[in-house]
Amino acid sequence: MKWRQLFISPVGRKIVMGFTGLFLILFLIVHVTINACIFLNDHGETFNAVAHFMGTNILIHFLELGLFVGLILHIVQGWMLWSSNSKKRPVKYAVWGAKANSHWYSRSMGLLGTLIFIFLVIHLANFWVPNRYNYVVHGEELNLFERMKVVFSHPVVVLIYLGGLVSLSYHLMHGFQSAFRTFGMNSRRYIPIVKGIGVAFAIIVPMLFALMPILLYFKVIS
Repeated sequence: MKWRQLFISPVGRKIVMGFTGLFLILFLIVHVTINACIFLNDHGETFNAVAHFMGTNILIHFLELGLFVGLILHIVQGWMLWSSNSKKRPVKYAVWGAKANSHWYSRSMGLLGTLIFIFLVIHLANFWVPNRYNYVVHGEELNLFERMKVVFSHPVVVLIYLGGLVSLSYHLMHGFQSAFRTFGMNSRRYIPIVKGIGVAFAIIVPMLFALMPILLYFKVIS
């Protein structure tokens, strides 16, 4: 397959989606592990130390660029696939069959992806952008734990985050196993294992993320 076909053919787009999906799954594991440091309830000392290392390490900055490229590719290719599949969707009388053979979230990946994108923009605006700005202009990072406490003191913001994480959970329900199936793990031997791990991942990771704003809002962690 030529490089150009990776971005314009249906098969190529699925391969790109699979690779970028696996990359983003790894990012979620790293991100939730770092953020989970606040559960130590040591006034953010451990969390800030780890966040500072991640924010000032030159290697992490290069990986950050790769993350943004992978994220953009995943979003663009996902929307293209969703749009293409929508145009090929069967006429109305055949839709009931599609509903019977698939979950609603597997048919709504475009919508879920859009909601996650909006959530991601809000998240970057709350944390990444002001932290990078402060680092470039003033030469030091923000106290991200204290910023989390301020951001998650507003109930509307907490609800927006919870809504975004519910969307992420449903997106992962289909996306996790879809990424592995793209690379051949679709035999009877592997499907139950991939499905089981995918469901567990889609529940546990968003739940851990969701606990953070909830516990900070109710001042269980301070």
